[in-house]
Amino acid sequence: MNLSCLFWQDNVKSVKHFAFAKFSEVTEQCFFLFTLTLLMFLTSLTGNALIALAVWTNPVLHTPMYFFLVNLSLLEIGYTCSVIPKMLQSLVSEARGISREGCATQMFFFILFGISECCLLAAMAFDRYTAICSPLHYAARMSRGVCIHLALVSWGMGFMVGLGQTNYIFSLDFCGPCEIDHFFCDLPPILALACGDTSHNEAAYFVVAILCISSPFLLIVASYGKILAAVLVMPSPEGRHKALSTCSSHLLVVTLFYGSASVTYLRPKASHSPGVDKLPALFYTVVTSMLNPIIYSLRNKEVKAALRRTLGKKK
Repeated sequence: MNLSCLFWQDNVKSVKHFAFAKFSEVTEQCFFLFTLTLLMFLTSLTGNALIALAVWTNPVLHTPMYFFLVNLSLLEIGYTCSVIPKMLQSLVSEARGISREGCATQMFFFILFGISECCLLAAMAFDRYTAICSPLHYAARMSRGVCIHLALVSWGMGFMVGLGQTNYIFSLDFCGPCEIDHFFCDLPPILALACGDTSHNEAAYFVVAILCISSPFLLIVASYGKILAAVLVMPSPEGRHKALSTCSSHLLVVTLFYGSASVTYLRPKASHSPGVDKLPALFYTVVTSMLNPIIYSLRNKEVKAALRRTLGKKK
């Protein structure tokens, strides 16, 4: 154990900084992963920024669905920027350390953006439910004020959960070892480094995960259950196809995000292992963020047209 990462506080050794574990001892593997992750990171930033810019600069897209899409793009940018730059640094240099305060800051922003995205995806599902199941009341129920309120609630939930969980985790004593067997300051690997009995913290973490990940997901499932019931009774095939096509991009994004996140956060502690946890974590931090703008641009004619106008490429 590297004693330089410890200091004495109240006659107890406590960690003053952490270090991320090396991905591999093989330099070529680290360089390959660095190059691949950097390309995905830049693609994610560019794609999400273009989506936000296209919606912002095209008045035809100033509707509730695209308002939420802009918020999703901003969350994805924040999500990846809170994790990936430090990961890239750790892959190609020996500077893999992070201070206790820096680790807490990274965890806060990661939770903020992650929980906000869970809530925002539920708000987007409610928007699609209202548009398909109550089209005559859509304008009133999804007014500008309602959309702003739903977005603020999503961001606010992320802020409160992030602040609460980060304070709760870093109120613990960490007496070594100092190495985080992960590529960012996620909750399970940080909890594994805490001294003493952490069962109460683990229980609180699991309850928050259930409430903040599963509850929005159940709302999404309920919304799409009602959407499916409404679509099945539509008289024309064209109407059914149009209704389902407006939901397909969102459903795919939900599947990617929740599928990878649930593998990490909704599994029992006994089934956690660093090697198993790193792959889904890499997927939901950078791969889904890269795929989301691609999904929405390829499957949406309005977004593709707006992107062409924004980039100056007229039909």
